[in-house]
Amino acid sequence: MNQTQQDSITAAIQRRRKLMQEPYNTAFRLINGFVEQLPDLIIDIFGKTIVFHNYTTDEDTVDTIIPVIREQLPWLSTGIIKNRKHKEPTQQAGHLVFGETPDTQIEENGVKYALDLLMNQDASFYLDTRALRVWLKQNMKGKRVLNTFAYTGSLGVAAAAGKASEVIQLDLSKPFLSVAIQSALLNDNPCKDTKYHPADFWSRVNHYKSVGKHFDCVILDPPIFSKTPRGTIDTSKDYHKLINKVRPIIADGGTLITINNALFQSGKDHHDMLEELCKSGYLKIEKLISVPDDCIADPNGEHGLPADPAPYNNATKITILSVKKKDPTAAPLKAKPIWN
Repeated sequence: MNQTQQDSITAAIQRRRKLMQEPYNTAFRLINGFVEQLPDLIIDIFGKTIVFHNYTTDEDTVDTIIPVIREQLPWLSTGIIKNRKHKEPTQQAGHLVFGETPDTQIEENGVKYALDLLMNQDASFYLDTRALRVWLKQNMKGKRVLNTFAYTGSLGVAAAAGKASEVIQLDLSKPFLSVAIQSALLNDNPCKDTKYHPADFWSRVNHYKSVGKHFDCVILDPPIFSKTPRGTIDTSKDYHKLINKVRPIIADGGTLITINNALFQSGKDHHDMLEELCKSGYLKIEKLISVPDDCIADPNGEHGLPADPAPYNNATKITILSVKKKDPTAAPLKAKPIWN
């Protein structure tokens, strides 16, 4: 590691000092890769555990960085490295590089969230949706909420903490939903009814339609690409299909939250697609949610991304839309293929 990189680490730590408060039980991003002079490396902190997302083919860079960070952050107790380009899933999920016991929970905005930092190549908790969790806690009182592609359920947990009347966590993976259950147990959950549905998105939404189930808020947070026997998801091309799929189960006056993580799709293309759908009068863009400062690509103002995220501030494009109930027999909303 050269002096420039060492100085960059020190500068990054200083920019995030306000996030480092005793008892050191929250989560934030410490380093944003190449834009902070550390190519192919993302560094996150969860409580007193530091997680290195290594996108190179060796661990040499991490080995030289660890002593520098530990000297400046002596309260760190555990370190994990996830070798994201390794062929072995166990290496992608990570292994300990110092310490013995990773943190199993963090607290954010007065809500506790369970963690399983070694379960998956991701760290079981997405830092870039922090502001959305704050919004959900503030706005979901008395609402019926469906969190699709829930992963470990943090968005649904935030809605429950905001006194939603019902929260359904929908994800294909039982292990991921088990973390959501642990999060619910950590909190004095005021939500009257929380359910966990380990099921395919397409078939489950069909079921809700068939039984006349409606929600006041639906959260769409799909993977960038996935394929099951019942349907294919490609967020850079087909996001409008997901919107049309869930729109009939959203109550009149309800809310649709869309999250699009497609790195190579510009913010303008995604926003234009939403505006095209809104021309029907049945959807309206109410608010864009920003990604927090510690997670944006470049603290100096250059996005450093393969596609310009504007009008969003990051490749994670979060939009709050209001929904007007449409006749279920009417044709689906259409959008021009401006994202190709």
